[in-house]
Amino acid sequence: MDAIAAAEERIVLERLRQKLNEVNKAAETQLAGIQDHVNFTLQQAYFRCAYECFDRRRNQEEIGRCVEHCSVPVHNAQHLVQNEMAKFQERMQRSLMVCQDKFESAKLQKNKSDATKELESCVDQSVHDSINTLPHLVAKLKGSLGISN
Repeated sequence: MDAIAAAEERIVLERLRQKLNEVNKAAETQLAGIQDHVNFTLQQAYFRCAYECFDRRRNQEEIGRCVEHCSVPVHNAQHLVQNEMAKFQERMQRSLMVCQDKFESAKLQKNKSDATKELESCVDQSVHDSINTLPHLVAKLKGSLGISN
């Protein structure tokens, strides 16, 4: 690979990294309310509930069961958010893999700069589509967690 091709590849990789950062920032921004609900509202309720479990009339086993019962909503919410985000990431990875496959195929058929442009275009579309699904994902999570706007 010559120096120009290596430089072009670094530029493309940097652009791709920026696009992925764009998705991450969008996800963090849009999921902030859900994270706040889980980390504060549900955690606060958990600690209040767990505090009530510590009653001298109860034995250690009863206290443990009570505290475990209190933690269920927090664990369920965390599990739900993690599963939905894993699905989101998996869909995006598959979409980006399609872009990579198209790029590899185009490199064999055309000149490399055309293939690179097509890769960037494909990644742009994939990132755009992923960012556009975030509001729907947030709405789904809010509905499942009983969060009103």
